[in-house]
Amino acid sequence: MMVTTSETTDGLVPTVSREAEVGRMAFYEKARTQNLAPLWRVLHGLVTDEPRSGAIPAHWDYAAVRPYLAEACDLISTDEAERRVLVLENPGLPGQSRITPSLFAGLQIILPGEVAPAHRHVASALRFIVEGSGAYTAVAGEKTVMEVGDFVITPSWTWHDHGNHSDKPMVWLDGLDMHVVNILSASFRENYAGREHPVTREPGASFAEAGCNLLPVDYKVASQTSPLFSYPYRVSREALDRLSRARDLDSCHAFKMVYINPVTGGPAMPTLTTAIQLVPKGFSTEPYRSTAGTVFSVVEGKGDATVGNVRFRFGPKDHFVVPSWVPFTLLADEDAVLFSYSDRVIQEKLDIFREVRGNG
Repeated sequence: MMVTTSETTDGLVPTVSREAEVGRMAFYEKARTQNLAPLWRVLHGLVTDEPRSGAIPAHWDYAAVRPYLAEACDLISTDEAERRVLVLENPGLPGQSRITPSLFAGLQIILPGEVAPAHRHVASALRFIVEGSGAYTAVAGEKTVMEVGDFVITPSWTWHDHGNHSDKPMVWLDGLDMHVVNILSASFRENYAGREHPVTREPGASFAEAGCNLLPVDYKVASQTSPLFSYPYRVSREALDRLSRARDLDSCHAFKMVYINPVTGGPAMPTLTTAIQLVPKGFSTEPYRSTAGTVFSVVEGKGDATVGNVRFRFGPKDHFVVPSWVPFTLLADEDAVLFSYSDRVIQEKLDIFREVRGNG
């Protein structure tokens, strides 16, 4: 087999004769009959020099999206759809129901009088309330009424249903780790026999047990997920205000806090890092990038998000995504509050998370 070298700007590169290449291709075909494949032909695409997510920066203007949610209500009921959700699909990943390669995001709408029937699944879910007041979610037999800015958790394999007893539609952001679960071939789901799972605990029971820096003396940790499945916005917003008076601004994040499990001190969810941040009026963050693709939901305020080479104007109820390893900055025209979630916690557990602050 004849192999020679040629000179390039990178040094000597092997070149192969036509006869040798034909021999190699014949070998590859024979190897395929034994379900074998040559790593050397695909190595650089598998072990890349830098992250390649396929996702691109994208922004969903709520004023533009909201009419589609309303039209969906005219076209399909909660009985037919089970969950009436419009997926926030990354334009770089069409047809995959992904906002990043590992994350799902969608906007769910439920009308007055409707019930989204009870089911459970291995994938963990979060809800961040975007519009409306007074609908409820029930998780593992306990109900909580939801308001704009509330962060609500559905832990893995827990029965949950939603209902709207108010007189206006409710809209929330759904975030799930389903793509991670599916990569691991670990997905299960099950419908409940009735429309609603029985309520077996008083409202606020989980907060009474674990929400006051106290625990019952015989408390047993049952899950890595926080026992507090509802984090009210009024509490989170007050915490941000207090933080802004107690600490200096972070140059990349302004004032940012992560939701935690009060029992373990770890993340509120074992597979999703969830956070809320305050960017004061007139403040511009320094560039920041990390390997964690991140989804943002704007609660208050207006400003600019520059993600890579793309600039978005954002306002309340808007959503945007920052893909892995893409630098971004935020500029607030007025005090802005943003909720976010990412796969950072998974990467940290695997010791693969990286970040760069500033222009490094």
